Amino acid sequence: MPSIAELCAERTLLSVEEVKVIIDLSQHLQLFADVFQSDVFIDCPLADQGTALVVAEAKPTTAPSLYHSSVVGLHAYAHNEPAVMFCLLSGQPVIGSRGISQEQIAMRQNVVPIRAKTGRVIGVLIMEQDISEIVEQEKNVERLRETTEQLSETLLAVALSESSVQSLMHEGIVLFDGQAHVTYANPRARKMLQEIGHSGAPEGLSLVELFYGRLDHASLLAPAGIVRQELVIGHVALELKTVSINRQQQGALGLMLIRDISDLKEKEKQLVIKSVVIKEIHHRVKNNLQTVSSLLRLQMRRTKLDEVEKIYRDSINRINSIAVIHEMLAYDGLETIQFNDVLDRIAKNVVSSTAKPDQVIRIAISGDTLTLPSDIATTLALVSNELVQNCVTHAFVDREQGDIRISLYGSGQIVRMEVADNGIGLPAAGDSATRKGHLGLKITETLVRENLGGLLQMASTGEGTQVTITFPLFPTEPKPV
Repeated sequence: MPSIAELCAERTLLSVEEVKVIIDLSQHLQLFADVFQSDVFIDCPLADQGTALVVAEAKPTTAPSLYHSSVVGLHAYAHNEPAVMFCLLSGQPVIGSRGISQEQIAMRQNVVPIRAKTGRVIGVLIMEQDISEIVEQEKNVERLRETTEQLSETLLAVALSESSVQSLMHEGIVLFDGQAHVTYANPRARKMLQEIGHSGAPEGLSLVELFYGRLDHASLLAPAGIVRQELVIGHVALELKTVSINRQQQGALGLMLIRDISDLKEKEKQLVIKSVVIKEIHHRVKNNLQTVSSLLRLQMRRTKLDEVEKIYRDSINRINSIAVIHEMLAYDGLETIQFNDVLDRIAKNVVSSTAKPDQVIRIAISGDTLTLPSDIATTLALVSNELVQNCVTHAFVDREQGDIRISLYGSGQIVRMEVADNGIGLPAAGDSATRKGHLGLKITETLVRENLGGLLQMASTGEGTQVTITFPLFPTEPKPV
């Protein structure tokens, strides 16, 4: 197996001093692996910014390894390990990202940057830990949560049939016999029954009669499980939970818990009203944005200057991109957006409004289905608008047809979007010279850096241009000024 020095010298662009930093750190990998009971790796960047090289590894002796064979010398690609690529490019650690190993084992991955004395990121330290037991425990907790309430109510029923604690409880408690007649009601239950119109003692009355015929007699005496029901009688909303406890020798067969949920129902009603109001606000914002867009379009038709017309058209597309988000929020009433649909609408709108009449520009969207918070979706919508608009305006400036390929990838906490075209490519001057003259790219870089906390990269692919945006799903809050 080649040494670290040989791998770095042959396949990376690291200097001798930087390789020495990697070698010094690799001498401690086994200690890290044993202490943290994790597989530990060092990856170094290659000339291709979307690829890294595994130069060192250590398997724990204190816990099972996730890998049966060595991975030193293999490549790590952005599509498979976005957290590694994000850390290499941004210098920011990625903690707690979950994934699946090559042996299909659930794992947690922590990635931290390795820096040279100059501060440049020359590699990443990766710790991968088997969390299959944790994942299984989480599933068990979820299953346990479904049965906990039933068990608690059953035990409570047995205890309360012999105790005086029931008079201190907030819920109403009613015990009933084999004919579903009330044998006991605590003070809270009596008060609730008075609120729905019963002035006398409830003992001896049938539960069906007590709740004005709204209960099913057979379900009250069912031996299995808890029977839940909500009733609204007058201005009072009640939640009833009935369980059979089969203690006939003491004159009781079952127990009913009564809870006044009038306040809860009122709050739910207010939430529904607020939800409707919020949806209406989004709807009106969308309408107002479309009105502004229409006014700008009318103004655009009055100008005879191509440059002014382009400015109007760019502004209209940006406004329409935001309007799409508010339209979907108004329709769904949620604070998350299915972004693939947004991206499809924005791309088609930009092509139809920006392309020349005789041009044929095709859009293809692929990758993962992403559901994003509304604020992130709004920023990414503006970014998508600028990138597609840039493709149409510059990549196919002298061409009759072209293709734009947009790919979305979401892995754990990292999101990546690629926008590629088969146009004329970047000018020979390179990225920096290209970006200086384009307001759209300046807007895009600012949105990605400031709003998303991410990275933007541009490169010629030999068949055109590719722009890659990588950002964490939950970016850190900006520091207060």
